Amino acid sequence: MSRIGKKPVAVPDGVKVEITGQKCRVSGPKGELDWQLPAVISAQYDSDARLISIAAGAESKQARELHGTSRSLVAGMVEGVSQGFSKRLLIYGTGYGCTLQGRELCLNVGFMGRGSKDKPQFRIPIPEGVEVDIETPAARGDLEPARFVVRGCSKQAVGMFAAEVRRIRPPEPYKGKGIRYDNEQVRRKQGKAFASGAA
Repeated sequence: MSRIGKKPVAVPDGVKVEITGQKCRVSGPKGELDWQLPAVISAQYDSDARLISIAAGAESKQARELHGTSRSLVAGMVEGVSQGFSKRLLIYGTGYGCTLQGRELCLNVGFMGRGSKDKPQFRIPIPEGVEVDIETPAARGDLEPARFVVRGCSKQAVGMFAAEVRRIRPPEPYKGKGIRYDNEQVRRKQGKAFASGAA
């Protein structure tokens, strides 16, 4: 049995849990999530103690592998609907920036010949259950980045959308221009040095 899987998941006040067969549904102030448990895993909810217990139905290798993973996913669902998840991204580069137009995140990230001042270079549809907040719409030089935050109750949805946005213009290693996560360490390279030899 997994040590992580054996730990019950505490359910905070304001979160509702429904377990029907293999289907686990949780709802709270940040939203609602449901997940189909694997066939070898079962879950029970003690409404008095407000605890969810995850159990492996067999001592097979597959059951042991899925036990801890299932418990972690259920715990993530509970945390997501009660507190939510967020990722802050930074956009470095002169003239780079981001805006919101309806349910689209619009980016200008330095691609020559693509977009204009009034027309963004990229329009990325924001998926259902994910919200984007613009903190700083435009970068100023290479030291003050544009900033925006991706929020949602699903850790997977937030992470996937943030990764999709970052993939458009990953930070380059010389000046660090591009899109990066907050607190991400970008390995920098030294540019070419041109020696001026005496004639």
